[in-house]
Amino acid sequence: MDMIGAATRDYAGGKMLASAEGGVGLVTFNQPEKRNAMSIEMWQGLEQILDAFAADDAVRVVVLTGAGDKAFVSGADISQFEKNRANADAQVEYDRLTSAGRAKLANFSKPTIARIRGFCLGGGLAIAMQTDLRIAAESSQFGIPAARLSIAYAFDGLRKLVQLVGPAHARMILYTGTRIGAQEAERIGLINQAVADADLDATVQGIARTIAGNAPLSIAASKLTINEVMKDPADRDMAAVGRAAAACFDSADYKEGRQAFMEKRAPRFLGR
Repeated sequence: MDMIGAATRDYAGGKMLASAEGGVGLVTFNQPEKRNAMSIEMWQGLEQILDAFAADDAVRVVVLTGAGDKAFVSGADISQFEKNRANADAQVEYDRLTSAGRAKLANFSKPTIARIRGFCLGGGLAIAMQTDLRIAAESSQFGIPAARLSIAYAFDGLRKLVQLVGPAHARMILYTGTRIGAQEAERIGLINQAVADADLDATVQGIARTIAGNAPLSIAASKLTINEVMKDPADRDMAAVGRAAAACFDSADYKEGRQAFMEKRAPRFLGR
C-alpha cells in the first residue's frame, strides 16, 4: 500500500514498520529476504505497534501486509528454531516470548485487514486468520506445513482455522501439508476475497477507507459481539456486549448519524 515510506516508524530493528494516514494504520512485516518469516523480535515489535495504534484515536482500522511481493508472512523464522524451539521445553519459552504479541492481535479492539500477496504459510496464516478480514492477490498461496516439520499447530490457530473453513477442510490442509491457491482459499472461506494482483492495493484501500469512515463505536460493538458469538456459551461476556450496545445508542455519533441521514450528507463520526 502507498503509505509505506511516509512517516514510517521502525520496530524490531527495522523488521517491523508502522505508518498511518486517513484513519488507516499500516503494519508491514519487513524481512523480505526471508519472505517475511516471523522472528521473536518481530512478534515483540508487532505488540508495540498495536499498542501505539490502539492508543491513537485517529487510527480507525489497521492493515497488515508483507514487504515485497513474495510473501505476506511465510511462517515462523525457522533459523531460530534450533536455538528457541529445539524441544518441548524450548517451545514453552518461545510461546512465552511471543504470546504477548499474539494476544495483542487476537484481542485488538479495532478492525484489522490482512493484505496478502505471495506466501501465507504456517504462522503467517495464523496471523492472517487472527485478522477480521483477509484480502488476497490471486497469486497467493496458503498452507500449514506442520506435518512436514513434525510440529503440533497451536490450539488457538486450529480453532480459528476450523471456525473459518470447518473440520473437513481443516483436516485436508493439516494432514497433507500442501498449499492451496487464493481461489480455493476463497471457496472454502479461508479468505474473504481473492482479487487480481494488480487490484490488491485498490481493493484493500477501498475497504479500509470505508471502514475508517464508519462509526467506530458501532464497529467496535460488532467486533466484540462477533468474537463473543464464537466463544463457548459459558465463556461469553454478555455484559460487555450490552455495554457496547449502550455506548452506541448513548453516543454523539448516533445523533450525528441520524442528522446526516436526514440532511442527505455523509456523517462525520468522532468515536464518542
